Amino acid sequence: MHSDAFDSTNSPRRGARAPRDAGFSMVEVLVALVLLMVVATGVAALFGVALKATHGARDQTSSTVLAEQKMEQLRALTWGFDTSGQMLPVTDTTTDLSQAAPTGAGQGLNPSPTDTLDTNTAGYVDYLDKRGQWVGTGVAIPAAAVYVRRWNIAPLPTNPNNTLVMQVLVTTALREANLDPAATGPRRRYSNDALIATVKTRKAH
Repeated sequence: MHSDAFDSTNSPRRGARAPRDAGFSMVEVLVALVLLMVVATGVAALFGVALKATHGARDQTSSTVLAEQKMEQLRALTWGFDTSGQMLPVTDTTTDLSQAAPTGAGQGLNPSPTDTLDTNTAGYVDYLDKRGQWVGTGVAIPAAAVYVRRWNIAPLPTNPNNTLVMQVLVTTALREANLDPAATGPRRRYSNDALIATVKTRKAH
């Protein structure tokens, strides 16, 4: 007897899907490579910026510490009144702070030339290596110098006999070497320079 019953063994299974090609096409691979290169370039740029910022922060910290060290030396110099007699002014006018160890052949707290923060002036500058160790003084920057430290001493205009304004600037020898020698006027201040200032008023000793 002929049967028209549906033969389930010869028909496609319900819900079956057509097979897909395995793997990725060449276009997909190229697109992925391009995206990877773009991301890698961005990460490298960010790493460079972070590294530069880290170095800048380290230089700023070192410069500030070195400036504070010199300021403490300046504060320690005598600037007061003699209490044993008629309260006469007493001023250190001989200490040389530009040497590795202070000597008695300098200017002490005498007013300095006005441009000692902008140029290397004998008696008002010293040079330090990367560890902050003294490596020289004078007008020329030594080859071993990493930091240049300058200071300025000026009477306060409103009370010149009893009050001094003291400033200390620390910058890098590399930055100083790259400055235009033909430039005139006050030296430009850079972001990683350390410049600190204070006033010193006469007190009885």
